[in-house]
This record gives sequence, structure tokens and C-alpha cells, in this order.
Amino acid sequence: MRKKLKIAAAIVVGLALLAALALFLQSVNIPVLDPKGLIAHEQRNLIIFTVILSLFVIVPVYAMTILFAWRYREHHKTSRHAPEWAKSHVIEGLMWGVPLVIILILSVVTWRTSHSLDPFRPIDSNKKPLTIQVVSLQWKWLFIYPEQKIATVNYFQMPKDVPVTFEITSDAPMNSFWIPALGSQIYSMNGMTTKLHLVANEVGKYNGMSANISGAGFADMKFVAEAVEPADFIKWVAGIQKSTNELDLAEYEELAKPSSHVHTTEYVLAKEDLHRTIVMKYMAPAGSSKEGEHAGGHDHGGSGR
Repeated sequence: MRKKLKIAAAIVVGLALLAALALFLQSVNIPVLDPKGLIAHEQRNLIIFTVILSLFVIVPVYAMTILFAWRYREHHKTSRHAPEWAKSHVIEGLMWGVPLVIILILSVVTWRTSHSLDPFRPIDSNKKPLTIQVVSLQWKWLFIYPEQKIATVNYFQMPKDVPVTFEITSDAPMNSFWIPALGSQIYSMNGMTTKLHLVANEVGKYNGMSANISGAGFADMKFVAEAVEPADFIKWVAGIQKSTNELDLAEYEELAKPSSHVHTTEYVLAKEDLHRTIVMKYMAPAGSSKEGEHAGGHDHGGSGR
């Protein structure tokens, strides 16, 4: 009777822990598990699939660890003692066969998702992509809209359901650009341009951050990405285009100086090739014959989607 009560108590405790974990996950906002865009949604599904597949090994291993510790404890009188036991072909088959099958499945999934979630791969859509050029600075983010001739600091807008092509570089130590609710992170490095394609399928404000330690102001190197209706995006752009706050090379040099806790700032883009100028300053001296040679160079430099 006491044995049955102990088993029942263990089951109740286990279920209570699972219920507590479920309540905790519901009360905490984890953007990676609550995707707001196509890429993030596919990544979330990949994470869940991998975890469930891994549980086919993890659950039996932990269950057997507890079972063996209980069954073969010192004072257990009915446990079978087999000192001459050498091996079991069934156990050997399970030990090697199950992990092998899991590895094969993960290999196929990894191969497929490495191509389907390649950050350089454009998102299929009948809508024209929006280009946003991203520059990581110490310790802030500059967003340049080359077609709209505007720029912002630590905040940007994008129309809902419109694919966005991010062209990312750095004018500071290497960093990593990440919007957890929309998916992916990819490195920003000076002297080169990396690309990332994302889309927001829901209106809302999504936190972005630096995902690579880059000095004293790293912890506060955050930004907000807001997805809005296309009509609201047009109004927002038009409002900035009327501003007298211009971002020319001199203003950019001031902005690029190390600083943290920088408030959202909006500019009219006075220097149209600013992003290219930032990239090229690390590639070759101005006017060098190598400039044209490197201008189109890109590097993945990313952690993938």
C-alpha cells in the first residue's frame, strides 16, 4: 500500500510541475515562441519539432535513470541480481538505432531549412519589397530608407505583409541584428554588407536588440521595429520628409561617436549614398581604383535564419 502511495505521490508531483511550467510559459512573453512573421513562424515550428524529436531520447533516459536507481537500490530485496550479465542485443540496438534515426531525420530537416531559411533568400510575395539599410554603431542603430530618402535612429517602421530587405553593415565593432518576434539574427561587420529578409504579418511593436557583445553600452543597444498598415507607413514617411533635420556626412560623424541611451531621432537623408560610404571607408581609400572592385561585394556573415 505504501509503495502505491509513493508512486501516486510521484505522479502527482510530476503533473503539478508540468502544470506550473505551462502556467509560467503562458504568463511570460517569449517572442521566439510567439512569432509575428513568416520567417519567425517557420523557425518556431523548427524549434518545436527538434525539441519533440529530442524527447524520444531524453524522456526514456531520465525515466530509466530514476527507475534503475529505485529498483536496484541497496535494500530492495526482490531485484534480480545478474553478475554474469554481459550484454543485450536489444539494448545495443536501441542505444545505437534510436539516436541514428534521430540524427538522420535532423540531417534531412537541417538540409532543407538551411536553404529555405537562408537569410539571403528573398521572401516570395506579390508585393514590392521595402529596402532598409542598417548600420550598427556604438551603441545604437541607424536605419536608412534609400528610396524614401529618410533615416531613423533606434526605431523604424515597416508596412504589414510587405517583405523587407535589410542591408546590414557596421561602423563599429562587429554586432548582430536581431528581432526575435520576426525571426533570424545576422552579423553586422564593417567593410561588408550582409542581407536579411523578413516580413511582419501582424501590426505591432517588436523589440529588436544587439545579439553580440560589443562593449560598455551593449546592454542598452536596443531598438523598436513597428509594423503598421501600408497607409499609415506612407503617412509616417511623408511626415519625416517634411522635417528640417538633415542627415549629411557631418551630422553622421557626430551620430557615430560612441554613446548610449540615444533617443529615437528622425532625419531627411541629405547624403543619398551614405550606406555605401560607410561600407567603403573600411574597404579602400576614397578615389582608389579598388573602390569599384569592392562596391558590389557581399558576405553572408550571419548566423542564418
